[in-house]
Amino acid sequence: MGTFVQLVVDGLSAGSVYAAIALAIVLVHSATGLINFAQGGMAVLSVYIAWWLTTRGVPLIVALLVSIVFSIVFGALVERFLMRRFERGDPDTAVVVTIGLLTLITGVAGWLWTYNNQQFPSLFSLDTVSFLGVSVSQRSLGTTAVIVVVMVALQALFIGTKLGLALRAVANNPESAAFSGLPVGRLLMVGWGLAAALGAVAGALVAPQLTLTPGMLDNALVYALAAVILGGLTSPVGVVVAAWLIGVLENLAAVYVPFIGYDLKVAVPFILIFVVLLVRPQGLFGRKTVVRV
Repeated sequence: MGTFVQLVVDGLSAGSVYAAIALAIVLVHSATGLINFAQGGMAVLSVYIAWWLTTRGVPLIVALLVSIVFSIVFGALVERFLMRRFERGDPDTAVVVTIGLLTLITGVAGWLWTYNNQQFPSLFSLDTVSFLGVSVSQRSLGTTAVIVVVMVALQALFIGTKLGLALRAVANNPESAAFSGLPVGRLLMVGWGLAAALGAVAGALVAPQLTLTPGMLDNALVYALAAVILGGLTSPVGVVVAAWLIGVLENLAAVYVPFIGYDLKVAVPFILIFVVLLVRPQGLFGRKTVVRV
């Protein structure tokens, strides 16, 4: 029983890492209607900036605040000068552009800071807390707490604020939003800036648990996309629950399912996607899209 509970706790900790990136993907999709595959690369770039500042003696909190401000500006500029050129074209083209942007950012980060592993300082203590025979680090508890706060804030943003409603309107139908008097261009820039800022926070939470490299979030991005598909592109709560579910089931399958083990546990989220999409194509918490004919 102790092993089972420990696996569940470790799975929730891993799931919080996936949820951090998944929330940023949901934010940019809810604000622009686009899945941003460059989200991980933009997050890593902001983390490198924070890390570089800390190596120059800047306090960690100040370095993170600077990286968040940089991310907001960078995300807005990417939308204004790159993505806006493709916003009225084929959506598949815009997705390919984000993949190219991911490759570019990864290459630039490697060129500036090399591909060597770097250690990013943690916001939380590395001490562990034991309860009923289960050990969990304070860093994992802190990461999970931040993810829950961000999830609630995003849900409140898109449901209970004028800015959130305007962002959703622009994402759903930019032409109608423009006719209604909404500044579509500015709102798209705001959406990309907020998503980039959230990516910076996610990167700062994830980096201490991994090692800082240009490709640090490549694997986490795969799990985050799986969580987005499972939870629903429109639901911050859904993607967090899906990310936790992936982390827990992945750990349990690795130990208790003999033919999976640790080598094939990466298949768990894809099996979940297959099963869930057969029953609910919009995801566990997603909403059906109704189109008037």
